[in-house]
Amino acid sequence: MSTSRLPALFPLLAVLGSVTALAVGTSFAKQLFPLIGAQGTSALRVGFSALVLLLVFRPWRWSTTRVDAGAILRYGFTLGTMNLLFYMALRSIPFGIAVAIQFSGPLAVAMWSSRRPVDFLWVGCALGGLLLLLPLGQGSALDPAGMLYALGAAVCWALYIIFGKRTGHLRAGHTVSLGMLAAAVVVVPVGVAHAGMALLDPKLLLFGLGVAVVSSAIPMSLEMAALKRLPKETFGILISMEPAVAALLAMGLLAEHLTPLQWAAIGCTVVASVGSTLTAKRATTGIIT
Repeated sequence: MSTSRLPALFPLLAVLGSVTALAVGTSFAKQLFPLIGAQGTSALRVGFSALVLLLVFRPWRWSTTRVDAGAILRYGFTLGTMNLLFYMALRSIPFGIAVAIQFSGPLAVAMWSSRRPVDFLWVGCALGGLLLLLPLGQGSALDPAGMLYALGAAVCWALYIIFGKRTGHLRAGHTVSLGMLAAAVVVVPVGVAHAGMALLDPKLLLFGLGVAVVSSAIPMSLEMAALKRLPKETFGILISMEPAVAALLAMGLLAEHLTPLQWAAIGCTVVASVGSTLTAKRATTGIIT
């Protein structure tokens, strides 16, 4: 029984590892903004991630049809645009707020794809948790440009889930490595145009390599592995753990203490994640009665 449960638990563990690595890497990446800007930081992250993934997975070992190449290009271009827009948002709005706004993308995918009444309960829990993370009623206006960038990243995230699922028949390493290469084609020229020769500083390059591995290469590999085993609507709900994971890590790394509302938000997202995982398993294994 214990071994039979491992395949069902793997997607949850993969998503948890992904959001943890992403939160840590993004926290470190933001330290580069004063030196090379959000565009340059995004270029280092995506560019190095593409190189690492190409070396690790060596996608040239597998054949790629024209149809699959088109799907990977759409997946990669969307991924690159999402990364760039999200980093642009981080220039003027807090990290947690940007994540919360960006989550409207996967939540929209989950709601649009839902077919069972119980799915709306988990979406409602996740949405309630995200709303509690927003600074409602505190009187501090958010920068409109930053919010628009985050909303643009949300749209890209929704498309990323959809396009990623369409490549689910391919090897995860094949899709991730070629997709990140396509993302680099979008992001790197923008970063070079903004930061110029500053990107060639050896210390920045080394720091950027670390950020790329932690915040892109590792999360992307884990997310693609989870997408191959989960419906896109369930993946969209599971990934909603990211604001909660980011808040917990911020307590240790940044000494940011949680308010009762933020603890309540964490409870909502955990309930949504566990509930969606259980109902997804029941939907796939409980059909034969």
